[in-house]
Amino acid sequence: MVNPASWFRKSLAARLILAVGFTLLVSISAWAYFNIRYQKQRMMDTTMAATDRLVDTIRLGTNYAMLLNSRDEIHQIVRNVARQESIENVRIYNKSGEIKFSNFPEEVDQRTNIKDEACYICHRTEPPADSLDLRERIRIIDNGDGDRRLGIITPIYNEPSCAMGDCHVHPGDKKVLGALDLVVTLAQADHEILLFERGTVGLAVFLFLVTSTIIFLVVLRFVNHPIKRLIADTHAIARGDYDTRVKFQRQEDELGQLAAAVHRMGMRIGEHQAALEDKRDEYQRLFNMVPCLITVNDANYRLIAFNREFERTFAPEPGDYCYRAYKGRTERCRVCPVELTFQDGLPHESEEHGVNKDGSPAYWLVKTSPVKDAEGNVVAAYEVSLDITERRKLEEQLRQSEQNYHAIFHNIPNPVFVLEPESLEVLTCNQSVQTVYGYARHELIGHSFMKLFGHDGINGDPDVLRASSLMNHVRQYTKEGIPLYARIRLAESVYTGDRVMLAITSDVTKQLEAEKQLIQASKMATLGEMATGVAHELNQPLAVIKSASNFFVRKIDNQEAISEDVLHTMSLEIDRHVDRATKIINHMREFGRKSDLVLIPVRIDDVMKKAFEMFSQQLKVRGIHVQWELAEELPDISGDPDRLEQVFINLLINARDAIEERVQRDGRDIEKRITMRSSTRDGEVTVEVCDTGAGIPEKMRDKLFEPFFTTKDVGKGTGLGLSISYGIVKDCGGNIVARSNEEGGACFAIRFPALEVG
Repeated sequence: MVNPASWFRKSLAARLILAVGFTLLVSISAWAYFNIRYQKQRMMDTTMAATDRLVDTIRLGTNYAMLLNSRDEIHQIVRNVARQESIENVRIYNKSGEIKFSNFPEEVDQRTNIKDEACYICHRTEPPADSLDLRERIRIIDNGDGDRRLGIITPIYNEPSCAMGDCHVHPGDKKVLGALDLVVTLAQADHEILLFERGTVGLAVFLFLVTSTIIFLVVLRFVNHPIKRLIADTHAIARGDYDTRVKFQRQEDELGQLAAAVHRMGMRIGEHQAALEDKRDEYQRLFNMVPCLITVNDANYRLIAFNREFERTFAPEPGDYCYRAYKGRTERCRVCPVELTFQDGLPHESEEHGVNKDGSPAYWLVKTSPVKDAEGNVVAAYEVSLDITERRKLEEQLRQSEQNYHAIFHNIPNPVFVLEPESLEVLTCNQSVQTVYGYARHELIGHSFMKLFGHDGINGDPDVLRASSLMNHVRQYTKEGIPLYARIRLAESVYTGDRVMLAITSDVTKQLEAEKQLIQASKMATLGEMATGVAHELNQPLAVIKSASNFFVRKIDNQEAISEDVLHTMSLEIDRHVDRATKIINHMREFGRKSDLVLIPVRIDDVMKKAFEMFSQQLKVRGIHVQWELAEELPDISGDPDRLEQVFINLLINARDAIEERVQRDGRDIEKRITMRSSTRDGEVTVEVCDTGAGIPEKMRDKLFEPFFTTKDVGKGTGLGLSISYGIVKDCGGNIVARSNEEGGACFAIRFPALEVG
């Protein structure tokens, strides 16, 4: 039985059929999906439009009866309309949510909950919305029985004829008198959609099967069979039959061209095989032309033969001694590898130096090998010399470079330590160590690098240091015990042939202090931004306290008794609102205080909500809606909650300003919304802050996080908010990027590695 996996792996036709079939399947599936989706939407749009026209017809039909306050006529109109097969319910509500007219008599004069689905469409905001478009007035009702219903709620506006009528005068300043609610069944529409879906899926399956079958037959006929014949013919060429005529090589397609190429390859392999025999003798001659020195010496150190390179370099005489030709000596060398080879019959090597015929110094690496006769006696010795003069020069340059390296090493302004990887013992260090830490080199060499960490260590575990490549804001101590903060870069290296760890430290104490002051200044600017919103937040508890105190004063002035229940209730309200005001003030005080970067396990959802609490009133005053899309059971991250709160407040301020900018540019009809979103995937926690504002131009996106860069008008931004936010996110091990929002505006996505549980 053929193994499908092996067949797919070894068969080009199989992979081609599956690849084309898969592509066809995806294409047809995509076509069917989008076609069904389009037809569904079109059907629903048609149904909604027809239902909306029917609502208008009912509203206009009851208008005159309402002006005459003819309730019976209105009841009759509602009952007549409800007799239509597709209409299930017709209700007319008044402003108070009472059902005044319905095709179900038992519903009349019933009061509905203002949070019911039909009423909530308008009453989800305060004050209730008085103007909604069609899609906002529509609701789909699914009771789980498979019969969906479509409901449309339409406001009944106060027209001039209503305000001036004699029958039931309504005040002229009241915009909405009630609402007309119509519920129709979607059974017919759902049935038509189901038939269309089945037809489209069936057509897609039919097209896929027919097309796949055609592709399968075409591939077998024009690909699989020719390739098999081609493989058989190439096997014949591999066996030495170079004159094999590959079948179908006269075809003009790619396989025919390949067959012709295989035939030409076989012919050329045969030609090359014959030429190879001719070349062997030539290669023997070329041996004499190799670019190294080759000689053949007898037992008396005379030159029996030598190559052209040797002759060009030394210009020897026939029968000359090797030591005179090489070095101009009158006697053999004290240590001669040729002599050793004649003595033991083994190869030997040495390093020699002398002069070329032009008088320039030269160095060679010499290797000898015996030449033996049939009885195994050494009759001559090969001597091959490789010119290493350039290598010697490089070695001298390397020695000089090492001296330069040591000079640079000791003059680097940053302290540099060479550590033993396991014990962290300081093997050597540069002179800058004394400038920064106050220790002389000999006071640290031979001691542990952990000495500079005082009693703190690195979380008490040197393994953290061994496993790191970069450590930021590490506390160390000078010889006098003065603390400093350092950035430590660590890398593996080689020192005197051994594996070591290279540690380079940078004193960032002053830099951290400057960053802390910059972050604090940004916090103060943020508190100024939120002053108006906080004032609104405080006004509400103060108003409650003021009302209660006025009540008590009025009762006391009138010498009226206050019941214990009223006194207890109002006291609780005063206490609750005092706690609320205290919470707001404490929150501002905690946010505004200076703090060092301390990384602890943090639930990022709580930080987002806390930032929103301080900023919610400003957004509400400006009519900006905040939409929350938070994932459940997010893992913790490592971060500083105070500084992360500042990041989200900065993003909320930017989102608010972007929306205000778009309102000024495009008018007030835009949707003003900020979306706060969180999710987790592949060991990362992602949070997003998206807005429907003016957006970020593509050409400016790469500069967003640069200090002092801002897209706001002059005087409306410092350009530090995003730069500081970027630094805080990086310090917490995360990353922040900006992109365009699909609904217009901008999105800022922040990703943090999730903390492992346990």
